Amino acid sequence: MNGILEKTAALPTPCYVIDMAKLRSNLEILKGVQERTGAKILLAQKAFSCYHLYPVIGEYLAGTACSGLFEARLGYEEMGKENHVFSAAYRESEIDEIIDYCGHIIFNSFTQLDKYRDRVLTAGKKIGLRINPEFSTQEGHEIYDPCSQKSRLGITRRNFQPDDLRGVSGLHFHTLCEQNSDDLERTLDAVEEKFGDILPAMEWINFGGGHHITRSDYDIPRLERCIRHMQEKYGLEVYLEPGEAVALNAGYLLTEVLDLTENDMPIAILDTSAACHMPDVLEMPYRPPLMGSGKTGEKPYSCRLGSQTCLAGDVIGEYSFDAPLIIGDRLVFGDMAIYSMVKNNTFNGMPLPDIYLLNEDGSTELLAGFGYEDFRSRL
Repeated sequence: MNGILEKTAALPTPCYVIDMAKLRSNLEILKGVQERTGAKILLAQKAFSCYHLYPVIGEYLAGTACSGLFEARLGYEEMGKENHVFSAAYRESEIDEIIDYCGHIIFNSFTQLDKYRDRVLTAGKKIGLRINPEFSTQEGHEIYDPCSQKSRLGITRRNFQPDDLRGVSGLHFHTLCEQNSDDLERTLDAVEEKFGDILPAMEWINFGGGHHITRSDYDIPRLERCIRHMQEKYGLEVYLEPGEAVALNAGYLLTEVLDLTENDMPIAILDTSAACHMPDVLEMPYRPPLMGSGKTGEKPYSCRLGSQTCLAGDVIGEYSFDAPLIIGDRLVFGDMAIYSMVKNNTFNGMPLPDIYLLNEDGSTELLAGFGYEDFRSRL
């Protein structure tokens, strides 16, 4: 903790700091999976879209995965490698530009396939269909479970039309969220059970994202067995599109204690916000790691951490410390590269945190700064 605080002492708060050494370490792990299996790994931009670092990421990965026009353009312009796109539905006004930017266009329904198929094929691009294996491996996070009941994501087997596959060369599924490869293995069993008769006619399959490949306890050998199984049994080219695994634990959010109050327990008011700067805290819910802290009661002094916004529930969580917090203390939240910058907002007029890079030599540089005009221009 002291090392990060010392290296970032001159930076204003709140700000995001991307740790280049950790990012590169993650990329080395992902590159190793590609080299040993021949699978291709794409950056899912929905988790991490800091395009300043795309040239570095492109040295290791095969390209980008997109969710719509803007991400498609960003991946095309800033990385310029393979570019795959999936959307629950495409707009007529955007589809031609998306086709220009992407080599793989993945559809969520046969209605969309039939509407846009000929345009994609005329452009010489590849068509995929997203399937729903109806096999849920998640507990307690339905908002992130594409296999939950009444899910709009993916075509179920009962709605699949095997006689309408002209031009379709691949299948895509995305069912995991922050999970290990045992869940992938069980999901693949469900995919084969429901769509095994379709797979021999395909050229490629995309395992989607949610694979925590760079987590310390992730079972990489099992992942590689899953990849090889689909390659050897069906002759498929395998893609994965993790977002979190690329930048997992590779970023920080620096914040300062503005005030201290008391209501049944000490409360610190910070210059950052769960609602604005780390929305997963409220959506999941998620308790971000805080350097030098423990759970409530684990260390001698417990404190609730909240924001300066007017939202009553804008609370990051309760943490404990070796000494009482004081006004002016700087705190460092970890794992703040993913689903933070891409989801932040200016509710209450909260400023967007600047984005800095912590270089491998310990120096820092500003990647993007924000101010009043960024708030004003969005309204």
